[in-house]
Amino acid sequence: MTGMVPIMWTVWGALVLLMLLLKIYNDRLTRDEDDQLVLDEAFDHVKNQQAAIMAKVNRFAPVRRVVLVLVAAMTLFVIGYYLLDFISQFK
Repeated sequence: MTGMVPIMWTVWGALVLLMLLLKIYNDRLTRDEDDQLVLDEAFDHVKNQQAAIMAKVNRFAPVRRVVLVLVAAMTLFVIGYYLLDFISQFK
């Protein structure tokens, strides 16, 4: 079972790194997003820019959710592995 530990930690680390990279990418996408818009006809170009930003973010959101679920599942797996190892030491 000890051969599985480095693989387990490598997979967990890769998933966490992927999650952090996706978070950085998302933050870079939304840095130009405004919290408030003036929807006057003179600002249609701003409205179009904001809609394009939100389209990119919305297209990208399912990927972030899947990676977050994978990281959570892998974290639970790592915790479970060490709990089982801890319990098996007392048998």
